[in-house]
Amino acid sequence: MLFNKGFLFYKFYNIRLFLYLLLHKFDLIVSNDLDTLFAGFIASKIKRINLVYDSHEYFTGLPELNHRPFVRWVWKSIEEMIFPHLKHVFTVSDSIAVQYEKEYGIRPVVVRNCSRISSDIKAFTRGELKTNSDSLLLIFQGSGINIDKGGEELIEAIKITENVSLLIVGSGDVISVLKKKVNALNLADRVIFISKMPWNELMRYTKSADAGLSLEKDTNLNYRFSLPNKLFDYISAGIPVITGSLPEIRKVVEENDCGIIIPEITAQEISKAIIKLRDNTDLLNKLKKNSVIASEFLNWENESKKVIDFYDKLLENI
Repeated sequence: MLFNKGFLFYKFYNIRLFLYLLLHKFDLIVSNDLDTLFAGFIASKIKRINLVYDSHEYFTGLPELNHRPFVRWVWKSIEEMIFPHLKHVFTVSDSIAVQYEKEYGIRPVVVRNCSRISSDIKAFTRGELKTNSDSLLLIFQGSGINIDKGGEELIEAIKITENVSLLIVGSGDVISVLKKKVNALNLADRVIFISKMPWNELMRYTKSADAGLSLEKDTNLNYRFSLPNKLFDYISAGIPVITGSLPEIRKVVEENDCGIIIPEITAQEISKAIIKLRDNTDLLNKLKKNSVIASEFLNWENESKKVIDFYDKLLENI
Protein backbone atom coordinates (compact mmCIF):
# COMPACT_ATOMS: atom_id res chain seq x y z
CA MET A 1 0.00 0.00 0.00
CA LEU A 2 1.34 3.41 -0.98
CA PHE A 3 -0.78 5.14 1.68
CA ASN A 4 -1.53 3.99 5.20
CA LYS A 5 -4.43 6.19 6.29
CA GLY A 6 -7.08 8.63 5.19
CA PHE A 7 -8.96 9.04 1.91
CA LEU A 8 -6.03 8.03 -0.30
CA PHE A 9 -5.61 4.77 1.63
CA TYR A 10 -9.22 3.72 1.00
CA LYS A 11 -9.12 4.88 -2.64
CA PHE A 12 -5.89 3.03 -3.40
CA TYR A 13 -7.01 -0.02 -1.44
CA ASN A 14 -10.22 -0.33 -3.47
CA ILE A 15 -8.32 0.09 -6.75
CA ARG A 16 -5.91 -2.69 -5.77
CA LEU A 17 -8.75 -4.87 -4.53
CA PHE A 18 -10.71 -4.34 -7.77
CA LEU A 19 -7.69 -5.29 -9.90
CA TYR A 20 -7.06 -8.37 -7.78
CA LEU A 21 -10.67 -9.48 -8.17
CA LEU A 22 -10.53 -9.00 -11.93
CA LEU A 23 -7.34 -11.00 -12.35
CA HIS A 24 -8.22 -14.02 -10.20
CA LYS A 25 -10.75 -16.79 -10.58
CA PHE A 26 -13.35 -17.64 -7.92
CA ASP A 27 -17.04 -18.40 -7.51
CA LEU A 28 -18.14 -15.84 -4.94
CA ILE A 29 -17.15 -12.45 -3.52
CA VAL A 30 -17.71 -11.58 0.15
CA SER A 31 -17.31 -7.89 1.01
CA ASN A 32 -16.67 -7.28 4.70
CA ASP A 33 -18.03 -3.84 5.57
CA LEU A 34 -18.54 -0.78 3.45
CA ASP A 35 -14.85 -0.09 2.85
CA THR A 36 -14.60 -3.19 0.61
CA LEU A 37 -18.04 -3.01 -1.00
CA PHE A 38 -17.33 -0.71 -3.96
CA ALA A 39 -14.59 -2.89 -5.45
CA GLY A 40 -16.49 -6.08 -4.68
CA PHE A 41 -19.71 -4.84 -6.23
CA ILE A 42 -18.15 -3.60 -9.50
CA ALA A 43 -16.10 -6.79 -9.87
CA SER A 44 -19.14 -8.98 -9.23
CA LYS A 45 -21.08 -7.19 -11.97
CA ILE A 46 -18.25 -7.46 -14.51
CA LYS A 47 -17.58 -11.13 -13.73
CA ARG A 48 -21.29 -11.94 -13.25
CA ILE A 49 -20.84 -13.76 -9.97
CA ASN A 50 -22.63 -13.51 -6.64
CA LEU A 51 -21.68 -10.92 -4.05
CA VAL A 52 -22.33 -11.26 -0.31
CA TYR A 53 -22.19 -8.08 1.78
CA ASP A 54 -21.22 -8.84 5.39
CA SER A 55 -21.93 -5.64 7.31
CA HIS A 56 -20.20 -5.95 10.69
CA GLU A 57 -21.60 -2.63 11.92
CA TYR A 58 -23.72 0.34 10.88
CA PHE A 59 -20.71 1.84 9.11
CA THR A 60 -22.09 5.30 8.30
CA GLY A 61 -23.02 5.73 11.96
CA LEU A 62 -19.47 5.30 13.24
CA PRO A 63 -18.43 7.85 15.90
CA GLU A 64 -15.30 8.63 13.88
CA LEU A 65 -17.61 10.12 11.20
CA ASN A 66 -19.66 12.27 13.59
CA HIS A 67 -17.65 15.42 12.97
CA ARG A 68 -16.51 14.63 9.44
CA PRO A 69 -19.57 15.38 7.29
CA PHE A 70 -17.77 15.17 3.94
CA VAL A 71 -16.21 11.78 4.70
CA ARG A 72 -19.55 10.49 5.97
CA TRP A 73 -21.24 11.80 2.81
CA VAL A 74 -18.76 9.90 0.61
CA TRP A 75 -19.39 6.60 2.41
CA LYS A 76 -23.15 7.17 2.53
CA SER A 77 -23.17 7.93 -1.20
CA ILE A 78 -21.39 4.64 -1.93
CA GLU A 79 -23.85 2.78 0.29
CA GLU A 80 -26.90 4.44 -1.28
CA MET A 81 -25.61 3.66 -4.77
CA ILE A 82 -24.96 -0.04 -4.13
CA PHE A 83 -27.17 -1.31 -1.31
CA PRO A 84 -30.51 -1.32 -3.21
CA HIS A 85 -28.93 -3.72 -5.73
CA LEU A 86 -27.69 -6.26 -3.18
CA LYS A 87 -29.31 -9.68 -2.89
CA HIS A 88 -27.30 -11.35 -0.14
CA VAL A 89 -26.61 -9.37 3.05
CA PHE A 90 -25.52 -10.27 6.58
CA THR A 91 -25.44 -7.99 9.60
CA VAL A 92 -24.88 -8.38 13.34
CA SER A 93 -28.02 -7.13 15.11
CA ASP A 94 -31.75 -6.82 14.57
CA SER A 95 -31.59 -3.03 14.97
CA ILE A 96 -29.12 -2.67 12.09
CA ALA A 97 -31.23 -5.03 9.98
CA VAL A 98 -34.33 -2.92 10.65
CA GLN A 99 -32.44 0.29 9.81
CA TYR A 100 -31.23 -1.10 6.47
CA GLU A 101 -34.73 -2.34 5.66
CA LYS A 102 -36.11 1.12 6.44
CA GLU A 103 -33.53 2.83 4.22
CA TYR A 104 -33.26 0.37 1.32
CA GLY A 105 -36.12 -2.12 1.55
CA ILE A 106 -33.71 -5.02 2.11
CA ARG A 107 -33.74 -7.03 5.36
CA PRO A 108 -30.32 -8.62 6.04
CA VAL A 109 -29.84 -11.99 7.67
CA VAL A 110 -28.80 -11.40 11.30
CA VAL A 111 -25.84 -13.37 12.62
CA ARG A 112 -24.77 -12.22 16.07
CA ASN A 113 -21.11 -12.24 17.12
CA CYS A 114 -21.65 -14.95 19.72
CA SER A 115 -18.54 -16.40 21.33
CA ARG A 116 -17.42 -19.98 21.14
CA ILE A 117 -18.15 -22.33 24.02
CA SER A 118 -15.31 -21.85 26.52
CA SER A 119 -16.01 -24.55 29.09
CA ASP A 120 -12.62 -26.14 28.38
CA ILE A 121 -10.71 -22.91 29.13
CA LYS A 122 -9.28 -22.63 32.64
CA ALA A 123 -9.46 -19.32 34.50
CA PHE A 124 -6.45 -17.71 36.14
CA THR A 125 -6.31 -17.82 39.91
CA ARG A 126 -6.16 -14.59 41.90
CA GLY A 127 -2.62 -15.55 42.88
CA GLU A 128 -1.60 -15.79 39.24
CA LEU A 129 -3.19 -12.41 38.54
CA LYS A 130 -1.68 -10.88 41.69
CA THR A 131 -4.98 -9.26 42.65
CA ASN A 132 -6.63 -9.01 46.06
CA SER A 133 -8.60 -12.21 46.64
CA ASP A 134 -11.08 -10.35 48.89
CA SER A 135 -12.04 -7.70 46.33
CA LEU A 136 -14.58 -7.86 43.52
CA LEU A 137 -12.66 -8.38 40.27
CA LEU A 138 -14.02 -6.67 37.14
CA ILE A 139 -12.93 -6.89 33.52
CA PHE A 140 -13.25 -4.34 30.70
CA GLN A 141 -12.05 -5.84 27.44
CA GLY A 142 -11.99 -5.41 23.67
CA SER A 143 -9.90 -4.62 20.62
CA GLY A 144 -11.77 -1.32 20.20
CA ILE A 145 -11.57 0.45 23.57
CA ASN A 146 -12.25 3.78 21.92
CA ILE A 147 -13.99 7.09 22.46
CA ASP A 148 -17.47 7.01 24.04
CA LYS A 149 -17.10 3.48 25.39
CA GLY A 150 -17.17 4.50 29.03
CA GLY A 151 -13.56 3.83 29.97
CA GLU A 152 -12.97 7.21 31.58
CA GLU A 153 -16.12 6.96 33.70
CA LEU A 154 -15.19 3.43 34.72
CA ILE A 155 -11.80 4.56 36.06
CA GLU A 156 -13.54 7.29 38.07
CA ALA A 157 -16.00 4.69 39.41
CA ILE A 158 -13.14 2.50 40.61
CA LYS A 159 -11.70 5.51 42.44
CA ILE A 160 -14.89 6.05 44.46
CA THR A 161 -15.61 2.34 45.09
CA GLU A 162 -13.72 0.33 47.72
CA ASN A 163 -12.69 -3.35 47.56
CA VAL A 164 -12.79 -3.51 43.76
CA SER A 165 -10.06 -4.35 41.25
CA LEU A 166 -10.18 -3.94 37.47
CA LEU A 167 -8.54 -5.65 34.51
CA ILE A 168 -8.46 -3.65 31.27
CA VAL A 169 -7.55 -6.11 28.53
CA GLY A 170 -7.16 -5.16 24.89
CA SER A 171 -6.37 -2.16 22.72
CA GLY A 172 -7.94 1.03 21.42
CA ASP A 173 -7.68 4.76 20.90
CA VAL A 174 -8.19 5.73 24.56
CA ILE A 175 -5.89 3.22 26.28
CA SER A 176 -3.16 5.84 26.70
CA VAL A 177 -5.74 8.27 28.12
CA LEU A 178 -6.96 5.66 30.59
CA LYS A 179 -3.41 4.88 31.72
CA LYS A 180 -2.76 8.56 32.44
CA LYS A 181 -6.03 8.76 34.36
CA VAL A 182 -5.14 5.71 36.45
CA ASN A 183 -1.78 7.24 37.35
CA ALA A 184 -3.33 10.63 38.13
CA LEU A 185 -5.84 9.01 40.49
CA ASN A 186 -3.22 6.72 42.11
CA LEU A 187 -5.05 3.55 41.07
CA ALA A 188 -2.11 1.57 39.68
CA ASP A 189 -2.46 -1.02 42.47
CA ARG A 190 -6.13 -1.66 41.58
CA VAL A 191 -6.27 -1.28 37.79
CA ILE A 192 -4.18 -3.61 35.63
CA PHE A 193 -3.65 -3.05 31.90
CA ILE A 194 -3.03 -6.08 29.70
CA SER A 195 -2.35 -5.95 25.96
CA LYS A 196 -4.60 -7.63 23.40
CA MET A 197 -4.07 -11.35 22.85
CA PRO A 198 -5.63 -14.37 21.13
CA TRP A 199 -9.18 -15.17 22.22
CA ASN A 200 -8.31 -18.38 24.06
CA GLU A 201 -5.82 -16.51 26.24
CA LEU A 202 -8.16 -13.56 26.74
CA MET A 203 -10.89 -15.84 28.04
CA ARG A 204 -8.63 -17.05 30.86
CA TYR A 205 -8.73 -13.48 32.18
CA THR A 206 -12.46 -13.09 31.46
CA LYS A 207 -13.32 -16.27 33.34
CA SER A 208 -11.26 -15.15 36.34
CA ALA A 209 -13.41 -12.01 36.79
CA ASP A 210 -16.59 -11.67 38.83
CA ALA A 211 -18.26 -9.39 36.27
CA GLY A 212 -17.60 -7.67 32.95
CA LEU A 213 -18.42 -4.18 31.72
CA SER A 214 -19.86 -2.99 28.41
CA LEU A 215 -20.32 0.78 28.60
CA GLU A 216 -20.95 2.09 25.08
CA LYS A 217 -22.67 5.47 25.07
CA ASP A 218 -25.67 6.40 22.95
CA THR A 219 -23.73 9.02 20.97
CA ASN A 220 -24.08 7.51 17.49
CA LEU A 221 -26.23 4.99 15.64
CA ASN A 222 -23.44 2.44 15.36
CA TYR A 223 -23.10 2.17 19.14
CA ARG A 224 -26.88 2.36 19.67
CA PHE A 225 -27.43 -0.65 17.39
CA SER A 226 -24.37 -2.61 18.52
CA LEU A 227 -24.08 -6.05 20.08
CA PRO A 228 -20.45 -6.01 21.28
CA ASN A 229 -18.36 -9.17 21.11
CA LYS A 230 -17.40 -8.68 24.74
CA LEU A 231 -21.03 -9.09 25.84
CA PHE A 232 -21.02 -12.63 24.45
CA ASP A 233 -17.53 -13.23 25.84
CA TYR A 234 -18.84 -12.43 29.32
CA ILE A 235 -21.79 -14.78 28.81
CA SER A 236 -19.48 -17.53 27.52
CA ALA A 237 -17.29 -17.03 30.60
CA GLY A 238 -20.32 -17.34 32.89
CA ILE A 239 -20.03 -13.88 34.43
CA PRO A 240 -22.65 -11.10 34.63
CA VAL A 241 -22.36 -7.82 32.75
CA ILE A 242 -22.77 -4.22 33.90
CA THR A 243 -24.02 -2.27 30.92
CA GLY A 244 -25.86 0.79 29.72
CA SER A 245 -29.35 0.80 28.27
CA LEU A 246 -28.68 0.44 24.53
CA PRO A 247 -31.55 -1.55 23.00
CA GLU A 248 -29.76 -4.62 21.63
CA ILE A 249 -27.59 -5.14 24.72
CA ARG A 250 -30.50 -4.47 27.07
CA LYS A 251 -32.61 -7.07 25.24
CA VAL A 252 -30.01 -9.82 25.72
CA VAL A 253 -29.41 -8.95 29.38
CA GLU A 254 -33.10 -8.66 30.27
CA GLU A 255 -34.16 -11.82 28.43
CA ASN A 256 -31.49 -13.85 30.22
CA ASP A 257 -31.37 -11.93 33.53
CA CYS A 258 -27.59 -12.01 33.34
CA GLY A 259 -26.52 -8.52 34.39
CA ILE A 260 -27.28 -5.04 35.68
CA ILE A 261 -28.47 -2.26 33.39
CA ILE A 262 -27.59 1.27 34.46
CA PRO A 263 -29.60 4.30 33.29
CA GLU A 264 -26.62 6.37 32.18
CA ILE A 265 -22.88 5.99 31.79
CA THR A 266 -21.57 7.98 34.75
CA ALA A 267 -19.05 7.13 37.46
CA GLN A 268 -21.81 7.26 40.08
CA GLU A 269 -24.13 4.84 38.28
CA ILE A 270 -21.30 2.43 37.48
CA SER A 271 -20.22 2.54 41.13
CA LYS A 272 -23.78 1.79 42.32
CA ALA A 273 -23.94 -1.30 40.12
CA ILE A 274 -20.51 -2.49 41.27
CA ILE A 275 -21.48 -2.08 44.91
CA LYS A 276 -24.72 -4.00 44.31
CA LEU A 277 -22.70 -6.99 43.08
CA ARG A 278 -19.95 -6.57 45.66
CA ASP A 279 -22.33 -6.51 48.62
CA ASN A 280 -24.92 -9.04 47.49
CA THR A 281 -23.35 -12.46 47.01
CA ASP A 282 -26.71 -14.10 46.31
CA LEU A 283 -27.40 -11.68 43.45
CA LEU A 284 -23.90 -12.12 42.03
CA ASN A 285 -24.20 -15.91 42.11
CA LYS A 286 -27.67 -15.82 40.54
CA LEU A 287 -26.46 -13.66 37.65
CA LYS A 288 -23.42 -15.89 37.16
CA LYS A 289 -25.67 -18.95 37.01
CA ASN A 290 -27.94 -17.25 34.50
CA SER A 291 -24.95 -16.36 32.31
CA VAL A 292 -23.89 -20.01 32.29
CA ILE A 293 -27.41 -21.01 31.25
CA ALA A 294 -27.46 -18.36 28.51
CA SER A 295 -24.09 -19.58 27.21
CA GLU A 296 -25.67 -22.93 26.41
CA PHE A 297 -27.56 -21.40 23.46
CA LEU A 298 -25.90 -17.99 22.94
CA ASN A 299 -22.74 -19.46 21.43
CA TRP A 300 -21.03 -19.52 18.04
CA GLU A 301 -21.59 -23.25 17.66
CA ASN A 302 -25.34 -22.48 17.43
CA GLU A 303 -25.19 -19.10 15.70
CA SER A 304 -22.84 -20.31 12.95
CA LYS A 305 -25.55 -22.70 11.71
CA LYS A 306 -27.21 -19.63 10.15
CA VAL A 307 -24.05 -18.93 8.15
CA ILE A 308 -23.72 -22.52 6.97
CA ASP A 309 -27.39 -22.64 5.93
CA PHE A 310 -27.06 -19.28 4.14
CA TYR A 311 -24.09 -20.38 2.05
CA ASP A 312 -25.49 -23.87 1.39
CA LYS A 313 -28.57 -22.28 -0.21
CA LEU A 314 -26.50 -19.72 -2.11
CA LEU A 315 -24.00 -22.24 -3.46
CA GLU A 316 -26.77 -24.54 -4.68
CA ASN A 317 -27.43 -21.93 -7.37
CA ILE A 318 -23.80 -21.53 -8.50
